[in-house]
This record gives sequence, structure tokens and C-alpha cells, in this order.
Amino acid sequence: MKRRIFLGYGAGVLSLPGTKGGPNERPALGAVGVGGKGWADSLGASRHGEIVAFCDVDQLGKDRKGGFVEAAKKWPKATRYTDWREMLEKEKLDGVTVSTPDHMHAPVTMTALKLGISPYTQKPLTRTVHEARALTLAAREAKVATQMGNQNHSGVNYKGLVELVRSGLLGKIKRAYAWSNRPIWPQGHRRPKGSGKIPDGLHWDLWLGVAPKRPFQKKIYHPFAWRGWYDFGAGALGDMGCHIIDPVVWALELGPARGVQSEGPSPMKETFPEWERIYYDFAGTKHTLGKNFQMIWYDGKKKPTAEEAGLPLRTKIPDNGVILVGEKASLMTKHGSGHLPDFYVDGKKLTYPLQAPKGDDHYGQWVSAIRGDGTPSSNFDYSGPMTETVLLGTIACRFPGQTLRWDSGDLKFLNSAEANTLVKQTYRKGWEVEGL
Repeated sequence: MKRRIFLGYGAGVLSLPGTKGGPNERPALGAVGVGGKGWADSLGASRHGEIVAFCDVDQLGKDRKGGFVEAAKKWPKATRYTDWREMLEKEKLDGVTVSTPDHMHAPVTMTALKLGISPYTQKPLTRTVHEARALTLAAREAKVATQMGNQNHSGVNYKGLVELVRSGLLGKIKRAYAWSNRPIWPQGHRRPKGSGKIPDGLHWDLWLGVAPKRPFQKKIYHPFAWRGWYDFGAGALGDMGCHIIDPVVWALELGPARGVQSEGPSPMKETFPEWERIYYDFAGTKHTLGKNFQMIWYDGKKKPTAEEAGLPLRTKIPDNGVILVGEKASLMTKHGSGHLPDFYVDGKKLTYPLQAPKGDDHYGQWVSAIRGDGTPSSNFDYSGPMTETVLLGTIACRFPGQTLRWDSGDLKFLNSAEANTLVKQTYRKGWEVEGL
């Protein structure tokens, strides 16, 4: 039996086997996006597999690390593309890194899954809640190795946080705080009028992909400022939440959020707010105190004070991090530090009380799983539902002051028809993807 999938860029219909043969010792990898974070992802993956093809819509851009020209120098034998659909159809790939703006994560990843290709997809896994659910289900059906690019999930500091919570030394957890100093790009602004000259080498229509058409504007969207726009990104929360909210969900084994509320400025038509506080409501778990549990997210240089978190008053709160307040003790960890969490008992900072865990190579996990060895720690069965939780906040910020009640089973809000219109995106005509 063979499956058939329409790729939509003009190549017609592709037939492929229902199962794929075992990968080589160094799996054949492709890369979609090789500039900026895409450069880091392709380099990380290439330590464990062979980059045989890469794709980037910007062939000459110099405003980011790596890029098309540098990738051609690094992997001179790799086939080069500007359209990811063509690459996925023509190349015999075991895996692919997906390092595009957020709005293209799901289309590329879903196509890879339908083709039996293992995806390593940057965080946030998707731009919309519907896409996250669809990728989770598609990955189960495809039975291939998957990994979301929240690499700190494999690091010492978040593993140490989880082990400390599970040890019971903090007691039951009463509340959680997570925060980031992002955005470090413009948010809370309007679209400029007019249009600009598309730079040589940039395929603007391919960059837009599934998003509605709009004119190019220099330094407004590409290569980095797209994160602040509803059509392309998920704001500061989407960028950093899948990193920093991750250890809270992981350690406490939280299920889907039941409700979400935001505080912040009045919403803009097309861009995320300059700052926000998002209040997530969860059912309690065996690790938390009581039947209900609240996590508060801050961004835009907002963060909890030492006093409200119950820490010593002179405690320096880092720019990005997590605080968990327990019955017996509390912890704080600085995101991306590589250090074990700070441990506080009766207002005093103590040495981390457990044996330090070992960090792991996030890319190596993924490639090993492609070979059939192990399961990646942030596979889509974990990172898909966690991404859904994060993205509820990207909807709530458009309704400040309202408590939105969420039904995860039916994938809808129970008290806002308007909010429900933001759960799923309609793709631009000609860019439809099966399963999305």
C-alpha cells in the first residue's frame, strides 16, 4: 500500500512507501532555514548526521549568522533549495531541521511527517493551538522520531529543577512564576504604510508562505522582527515560554490549562503587546498543593519581586527564569545558565541538596532516535501539549482582563466565540497542507 500527498508547489503528486527503511549510521538530514537559529540547528544536527540538502528563502542575506552562502561553504556537496516543498519531495531524507519563522513550523513539519521524515522543529512547535494538536496526532501516526528545539529541556538546570521537585524536599508546590525580559524586538506597534524594495536573493512570497500577502518592508519583518507580528510569530511568550514554562509543566506533570487571563496594554490590531502578565489555571497534581494550581507568566521586562515569591528581599531576580514556591522550601533557576537551581529554606539560600544530573545533547537524542535508539525527551507527545498551553496565552493577551475558560478536549474556549476564531488559522490559497 502506498500513500499519496500533494505538495502544492507545482511538482504534482508524490507516491511513497507506507514504511521507510532503516537509516544509515549517519542519517541523511535536510535543513529548512540555515540562518540565525537555523545555522545553530543545522550545525548541531550535523555533529550526528550528514547534511545532504538545505533550504533557505534568503540566498544573500548577511544580517544573521550563517545563511545560504555560509551553508554552501560548510556543506559543498549538499543540494541547495529555496523552496522547502521541492526539497522534501526530491531528497531521500531521514530527518529534517525546521528553523523558520513560527508561521511555517507546522506546514513544513506536517509535510515531513506525512512523508515519513523525522522532524526537529524549533520552538514554539507551532504558531496556533490547532496546529500543535494536529502535529501531536500526526507524529503518533507517523511513528518517527520527533524533537522540539527547546534544548534546555536536556540541560542540567532544568533537569535539576525537576529532580528537586520530585525529591519532595520542597513539599507540595503552592505556586509558580515564569518570566522573560523579551521582547527584544518591536511589539505593540502598527504596520507602516507603503512598501519597500525586496532585497536581491530574498524570495518574499516563499517567506510569506501560508500567511496572507503583504508588501515587504525593510527591517519590519525579516530577518528577526517577525516575532512581534500575529501573522508570523507568537510574541515574547511564544519565543521563550516553550523554554521557561517547560520545567514547570514537566516537574509538576501539569495537564492542559483550564483557564487563562492576561493583564497588559490594550491590544493592537496586528502585533503582540509590549508587556504582559498571563495567569494560567490548572487542575492540581500529586506535586501541587490543593485542587487548583496557578502559574503566572511575565514578559516585557516584568518579573516577580523577591517579596511576592517569598525569597530573601535582597535576592537578585534574573532576566529570565522560574520560581517554584513550596510548603517546605522554594527554588529559583536562571534560564539558560547551565547551573543548578538556587535552593531556599526558611529564607536562606542553601547548596543544591542532590547529586547533580547529567546534561544531554538535544540534537544527539533526536538523531539517535532516528537510528532506532531511544526516545527524544521533547518529542511531540510531550512538547505538543505543552505548546498548546503556552499558546493559550498568545490568545489571552488580545482580551486583557477577561478570564477565558478552555476545553482542551474539544479545542475551544467555553465563553468566547471571538477567542475561538484564533485557535486555528486559514492558510493562504495555494499553500494548504493536508492535515492542517
